[in-house]
Amino acid sequence: MSDDPAGIPAEQLLRQAALRIDRRDAEPLLLHALSRDRAWLFAHGRDPVPPTMAQAFEALVQRRQAGEPVAYLTGSRGFWTLDLAVSTATLIPRADTEALVELALERLEHTPGRRVADLGTGSGAIALAIASERPQAQVIATDASAAALAIAQRNADSHRLSNVHCRHGSWFAPLAGERFDLIASNPPYIAAGDPHLAQGDLRYEPASALASGSDGLDDIRSIVADAPAHLRAGGWLLLEHGWDQGAAVAELLRARGFTHVATHQDLEQRDRVTLGCWEAGATQ
Repeated sequence: MSDDPAGIPAEQLLRQAALRIDRRDAEPLLLHALSRDRAWLFAHGRDPVPPTMAQAFEALVQRRQAGEPVAYLTGSRGFWTLDLAVSTATLIPRADTEALVELALERLEHTPGRRVADLGTGSGAIALAIASERPQAQVIATDASAAALAIAQRNADSHRLSNVHCRHGSWFAPLAGERFDLIASNPPYIAAGDPHLAQGDLRYEPASALASGSDGLDDIRSIVADAPAHLRAGGWLLLEHGWDQGAAVAELLRARGFTHVATHQDLEQRDRVTLGCWEAGATQ
């Protein structure tokens, strides 16, 4: 780091940082340190960065180099068309989950005013994406973590999505006696002993939102078992899961009595979302 009182140009700072971390990580960290957006960087990349801000950027680079996720360092993550606040109380929203949102929107396309539940909402990513695209839908977002739910409510407020309502409690606990046209969830689905839990960004994310029993399916089993009591006739259950769990989740849905069960892939052509329909007259 130079001691030049005039500061170092922003682009030079990025080039230096890119020798230690990915430039795709360095750029949002610099913009966060400067409280600027990407448009500013395109127009002012040669402008000198004040030394105090350069030092703040360097501190972020060092933390990223040590492994901390960029989203936690900046406190935000883009998902769908939204910029969402995140914290260590929430999972970091990922592009894989947008496949679930797309499938949910398809099933709500011709049914305005429907009721939707997002179980284990975390930052609110799924609930808010659906609510932003289907403003006439009523979306209930639940989470067992009060800290995570506070982030979800903050995101709903910042995007003025008044059709999202946050409720504290595990899975269906805050939804007693209520039924929905669509239930979506990105629950924990990693096996408790999976070595990936000790690698990369996962080391910093809440373990309770990642791991679910010896095979990663404990929470999915619970949701599938209880969902029929909360679905209207013809309602849908959509579940995100691991790339190698599609067949197992599909079997759980069929065994519970769901029909039209299908597994869909994410952008990288990996099994990611399995869904099923609860038909009228099915036995709970």
